Amino acid sequence: MAAIEQNITPGADTVTPGANPVAIDVRIDQIHYGSFLAVRDSAIQIEKGKITGFIGPSGCGKSTVLRSLNRMNDMVRGFSLAGNVHFLGSDIYHPKVNPVVVRRYIGMVFQQPNPFSMSIYDNVAFGLRLNRFKGDLDEKVELALRRAALWDEVKDKLKASGLSLSGGQQQRLCIARAVATEPSVLLMDEPCSALDPIATRRIEELMLELKQDYTIAMVTHNMQQATRVADITAFFSVDISQGGRTGYLVEVGETRQIFHDPREKLTKEYIRGEFS
Repeated sequence: MAAIEQNITPGADTVTPGANPVAIDVRIDQIHYGSFLAVRDSAIQIEKGKITGFIGPSGCGKSTVLRSLNRMNDMVRGFSLAGNVHFLGSDIYHPKVNPVVVRRYIGMVFQQPNPFSMSIYDNVAFGLRLNRFKGDLDEKVELALRRAALWDEVKDKLKASGLSLSGGQQQRLCIARAVATEPSVLLMDEPCSALDPIATRRIEELMLELKQDYTIAMVTHNMQQATRVADITAFFSVDISQGGRTGYLVEVGETRQIFHDPREKLTKEYIRGEFS
């Protein structure tokens, strides 16, 4: 990829022999919120063109790690990260890197559908306008809605409020808004947890389609969902030995291996439902 504007210039892709090039290389020593140690000792590579799922019990740091990948945690008071997160060779936590630029290339879809209180069209065009896009806006909006498998359902009511859509449609609208600016990576924080089974299935099908063009990392509490859509699965657990709840990465590998032949005892217990 060419230089990402003036304040973040990716180097060569990190390549492991026999593996896909790595989009994001995460090396977290510690994440703190003030004096609270939220995550420790977590290193994971997000491979290009694949879906990486984060699983684990509540409070294990899945969402904290995910939000660290595009500096969303910067908005939380007291947040600090020891370690580094490299996106195509550049450390996104370098002091000269603008987090707004990072989020332009690493998009985010949240747990609850959060369309803006504006038209369907304006929801999708929002990021393009924010980035001062000078091309054909109508073409970009249509392309994003098509990529989110929503165009045929809304093409005749683009001026209607995004809030008028169903929950599943709203989430696909949020995905369209995220892909409109053509990011390299999509982060999804439990994108189906607020949806019914039919809408969930549609989002899962959409994710499998989107990975043809985007690298995806997602948090899910639904282990069946991880087995359906994730190529790689990372299992996080919680350390309570110091009296607090600190998340850490236990094991990462191909999804089939994690669910059928886990290397770590903690992973095996979690997959079997022996603790939560």
